[in-house]
Amino acid sequence: MGKLTIGCFSSLVGSTNLDFAVKLSAAAMEKGHKVDLWVSGNGTMLSLTAQRAFKDYSYLEKTVTELMEKGLNVTACEACAESRGYHEDHTLAGVKRFSMDWYLASSFDADRVLHIGGE
Repeated sequence: MGKLTIGCFSSLVGSTNLDFAVKLSAAAMEKGHKVDLWVSGNGTMLSLTAQRAFKDYSYLEKTVTELMEKGLNVTACEACAESRGYHEDHTLAGVKRFSMDWYLASSFDADRVLHIGGE
């Protein structure tokens, strides 16, 4: 199997890009692929601790935590997170925070790279 790097560039309002990126990550992992998921922009909220589930509202903390236990590698853009006012001590356990050079390095040795969002 191969390595898939997914970059999720989530938009400001009403985007399902992050949900799609997580579902795609899960599907790729089920097929045996290694997956690196990079989140930037508003997608960095995926890595925020103390999320709260609401009925009929996207809640990904549990899903992402379970996927990370199975090997999903999640990294949030550090500058994007800091500019939104949350710091490393607010980051979900297991999620890394780096600058975009991490994403570029992951893309370099990946078999496939997908950019999702950025509209």
